[in-house]
Amino acid sequence: MRPLPGVDPRLPWRAAEFCVVDLETTGLDLRRDEVVSFGAVIVRHGRIPCGETMYRPVRPDRPISVAAMTVHGLREADLAPAPRLGDVLDEVVERLTGRVVVAHAAWVERAFLDRALRPRGRRLHRTLIDTAALLRATRLAERGTGREPNLESAARRLHLPVHTPHHALGDAFTTAQLLLALATRLERPARPLTVGQLFTVSRHHRH
Repeated sequence: MRPLPGVDPRLPWRAAEFCVVDLETTGLDLRRDEVVSFGAVIVRHGRIPCGETMYRPVRPDRPISVAAMTVHGLREADLAPAPRLGDVLDEVVERLTGRVVVAHAAWVERAFLDRALRPRGRRLHRTLIDTAALLRATRLAERGTGREPNLESAARRLHLPVHTPHHALGDAFTTAQLLLALATRLERPARPLTVGQLFTVSRHHRH
């Protein structure tokens, strides 16, 4: 499988482009469940250009579990007119290509997106940033819970707005703001934080 083109890891993070993604799914079985919505927010030069967001509902081939429906509120009837994932995959790939992919608890997004890309012989670039890991690295994660840090709680602790929880685009927006706050905290005076260093921190502190 060929990875999608990424970013030079030597690039300072403020000079790089990131694609912050969030998925809602039919459930959390990484091998069988399917995507029901995709949200993406671009971060460019340390800013979020709000006019370049992407949100796509997706019609799955399998039923949405009650547990998942309770979280994101999407019903099969809501998704009946939506396209299949394969029909919007070109748009998704365009957003991801040449950017650093970011997600909260990114192992979930990686599993679903890699499975979607597999028929094309592609996968995500290895340089994927996990904001849940960055929270642990900055000692801002809840202690003793044994779970991934909660996105909404983390945003509120950092006095960041929470955008429409459990909506793919809303959570992508919240995650993008969290990325900016955490990367800024990890910077050192007179020593730019590179994409590669940010990835190393994320990988070292993943759950």
